[in-house]
Amino acid sequence: RQLVRRYRLKRGGSMLGLLVMDTEMGDELRSVHSLSGGETFLVSLALALGLASMASSTLRIESLFIDEGFGSLDPESLQLAMDALDGLQAQGRKVGVISHVQEMHERIPVQIKVRRQGNGLSTIEVGN
Repeated sequence: RQLVRRYRLKRGGSMLGLLVMDTEMGDELRSVHSLSGGETFLVSLALALGLASMASSTLRIESLFIDEGFGSLDPESLQLAMDALDGLQAQGRKVGVISHVQEMHERIPVQIKVRRQGNGLSTIEVGN
């Protein structure tokens, strides 16, 4: 299943370099550095999920942790990313997300909230 249908990654530029093929721009090849923040996050997530899927033939990857990045997404892209993470969870994988995006807080049932108290102290709250 594709997470981002608009873009395809191609090897190029250097041995480990990647170029983005933009299917909405006549399959134009361009630098990954030309992507917006939200586009970069989605392409990075798709690449990580693809690599994990390839590695799963020899190695069982049961957990995925994502730190931020969701704040740069428009509502449609956020929905797309959340659906992909829901799909992983439905396959039995554990997905941990660090985010300050309210829409995600409303959609993720089990949460660990860390609240800064000051003087280097924090409180932790686990709940549904």
